[in-house]
Amino acid sequence: MNQYAPASHDDHAHRAGHGLSRAFDGRTDRSLRLVMGLTAAYMVAEVIGGLLTNSLALLSDAGHMVSDLASLLVTFLALRLANMNAGPRHTYGYHRAEIFAALVNGIFLVVVALWIIYEAYQRFLTPQPVLGGTMALIAAGGLVVNVVGILLLREASAHNLNVRGAFVHVVGDLLGSVGVLLAAALILWRGWYLADAIISVIIAVLIIFSSLKLLQEAVNVFMESTPAHIDIGAVEQAMLDTEGVRSIHDLHVWTISSGKDALSAHVVRGDGVSPKTLLQNLRRILKERFGMNHSTIQIETDDFEEDVMHF
Repeated sequence: MNQYAPASHDDHAHRAGHGLSRAFDGRTDRSLRLVMGLTAAYMVAEVIGGLLTNSLALLSDAGHMVSDLASLLVTFLALRLANMNAGPRHTYGYHRAEIFAALVNGIFLVVVALWIIYEAYQRFLTPQPVLGGTMALIAAGGLVVNVVGILLLREASAHNLNVRGAFVHVVGDLLGSVGVLLAAALILWRGWYLADAIISVIIAVLIIFSSLKLLQEAVNVFMESTPAHIDIGAVEQAMLDTEGVRSIHDLHVWTISSGKDALSAHVVRGDGVSPKTLLQNLRRILKERFGMNHSTIQIETDDFEEDVMHF
């Protein structure tokens, strides 16, 4: 009788990015490309408009659009890489490139947000005139772009975690555009130029909040931390409760890339259940209860474990 056996993966595990590739079709691809193009184009327009109108709020909203574009690029990269075959030098494929891009983007966006806050502070000390009318027109255009982006990504966001994250970013930027419009209205109505600086700080804080979350998630992936949505104690207990499991050791759960979690463990088998049946039961439990399609389990017997411990 074999003292150990590797876990066989289900069909989804053999497809790189099992949770990502399902939503990667022609329509999703076109939608992402179109939203990225619109976001990039209007980001440039807001930068130019912010400089022409002397509006820090517009520049801040452009910075928020940079965060949207970063999220869209990471999503697009993840979906592309999920469909690339793994090679002998990269046996997990190229999924970590997505996480690296997220890390770089997160650091860049924090720097941008801190610069916005510094400039807003300077304007609190010395308020500067802003062309409210032109500012309002440019912000309204940004609002339209965000609405179009929401409509394009709404359907795909219901089926894909990465697209959903990009969708949330676009919704957040829509709120930023509303804030810029509000600041422009206060400037036109009351000549209150400080509204531009106040809205800038609010948008900058939103950028920092989303960027820090992005950085935390990226660092956790690189450190191979247990995914936040996985209770490893519950995973261990569910495996221990499976018929034929005597004990478990060397249990690890980590994230390869967004939506792709992995598990490895050594399971000591008791009597009465064959290794094949035990593997099938464990695989089914991990998939149904914890959404894990990528698991590697080594089945051992008591004497095998003792031999290893004394080796």
